[in-house]
Amino acid sequence: MTNSARPLPLLGAALDLDIVELHRDWLFERNRDLELQDFFEAQVLDGDWRERAERAKRVLAGWSGRLGIHGPFWGFKIDSEDPEIRAVVTSRLLQGLEAVEAIGATQMVIHSPYTTWDANNMDYNRRGRESIVERTHQTLAAVVKRAEDIGCTLVMENIEDKDPHDRVALVKSFDSEAIRVSLDVGHALYAHKSTGAPPVDYYVRAAGSLLHHVHVQDADGHADRHWLPGEGSMLWPAFFKAVADWCETPRLLIEVKNQAGLMKGVGHLTGLGLAE
Repeated sequence: MTNSARPLPLLGAALDLDIVELHRDWLFERNRDLELQDFFEAQVLDGDWRERAERAKRVLAGWSGRLGIHGPFWGFKIDSEDPEIRAVVTSRLLQGLEAVEAIGATQMVIHSPYTTWDANNMDYNRRGRESIVERTHQTLAAVVKRAEDIGCTLVMENIEDKDPHDRVALVKSFDSEAIRVSLDVGHALYAHKSTGAPPVDYYVRAAGSLLHHVHVQDADGHADRHWLPGEGSMLWPAFFKAVADWCETPRLLIEVKNQAGLMKGVGHLTGLGLAE
């Protein structure tokens, strides 16, 4: 795949609903991609999420970009060894898909099961690699089916993943268009600098056309900073070149702690001539 004559990628953002209104003009002017981060906490999913969904529809009236949510992730792994815990995780993720359907979203972010411990041990322990895949399928089977039914794509985000090919192989093992790969560039930078993983652009190459979603954040490789682009040590030209060379049109969503300061990060990337 080449990037000849391709337009610059269009940035979007991962935001709380309250902050969406602050950046409304920027989002609406070009119908930029948006990921809402209001539907992943247990107390929300067990509480007033339908009210938030109705508010989201009001706030986004007139906008026609690609919409997603961050699915639930706190307090669990999707490959738990305990079958009762797996059942709870399945239930939580299905709750997330209820919110997806209610607001008309087409993506939901889920977290990869792979840890740094796995990277060093799954080929040491008997059937360690296969067991992770099997347990993840047991957790996600009903979730993937539900995503297929409502036209949603689950995107699996790297957290501690040391070898990006593990997550890609896991996604492929479902043989479903309803599950694809997500990349958090700050997590990849952490894995590269702190655990010996390959550089961030290698994560892009490993996923290729399966990369449908990116969390864009800056960091230093020591912690999960979620700084604005330009505040850390991310090699942005290498990342954007890899996206242009190896991917189609993944959603590029700036996901930072300082959501109110989003436009400073946008200005850094557009000033480098890497995105719009």
